Amino acid sequence: MREGTLIGPIIIAIGLVLAAICLAVVGALLQTADSSVQLRLERTEADSARLRGEIETLRSELRDAEDQLKKLAEEVALGVGAAPMPQGGGDLTVVPPTDLPDEEHGGTEAMTEVMKLAKARFNQGITQPRNSVMLDVLGAPRTSKTVDCSGVTQPKLKSLLETRQVGPIRVTMLKPALESLERIVARLKESEPDIHDALGTAGALCARLIRGSSSSWSNHSWGTAIDVKLQGRLDGFGDGGTQFGLLLLAELFNEEGWYWGATYNREDSMHFEVGVETLRKWQAEGKL
Repeated sequence: MREGTLIGPIIIAIGLVLAAICLAVVGALLQTADSSVQLRLERTEADSARLRGEIETLRSELRDAEDQLKKLAEEVALGVGAAPMPQGGGDLTVVPPTDLPDEEHGGTEAMTEVMKLAKARFNQGITQPRNSVMLDVLGAPRTSKTVDCSGVTQPKLKSLLETRQVGPIRVTMLKPALESLERIVARLKESEPDIHDALGTAGALCARLIRGSSSSWSNHSWGTAIDVKLQGRLDGFGDGGTQFGLLLLAELFNEEGWYWGATYNREDSMHFEVGVETLRKWQAEGKL
């Protein structure tokens, strides 16, 4: 009986020992699992932080690229779209092809003959007037921006504008620009009377944004630019050629400090605008 009585406690003791061993093993396993999970979590967090940093860097690079693309688009617009299309209701309208002189008038036909342009000959010492200069000298031409040809709303600029008959053309421009244009046309009459008599315009004052730009004003907006034509014919845009008469006329404009659009990346030979140096001179003289 005594031996049988001892078997029960022994079995219980063995069970307790085994249970303690199992608990220890399970605890150790859980501790190992917790450490492994914690390590994986730490690695995941590190990877996430690295990816977030890379994403932010890519976003920054994308913003920079978008800014550069916008600036490039505006620069292209400045060079390609600086001259407006002929406008209806302006100073003079474009003469339809049916109204052009007959080719048998050989004496004046040569002035519209297209020549290859030697760009290096022109605009020497004359700087193209960018929007930053125009805004600094004359301010914004309008309170609201528009892509359509509109009137000037800035009071001071409006007071500087005037409409005059200059030789065979009637234009509205900045007063100092009109005075300069009068000198050019007077000299043209003396040196090239045929070209003088055939001179026309496709527009001068026209307040609007450069075509293709959302922020840059056309220089026509300040009345400091003019588009000209000969015998009612517009020079072809961006074809690399220039009417012979415009070559002669450009020399007179350059001598008065006007920049010729023929030297744009895509030539715009009918377009002339007052250069930076001339604008600054007028400003210093109190004409603006």
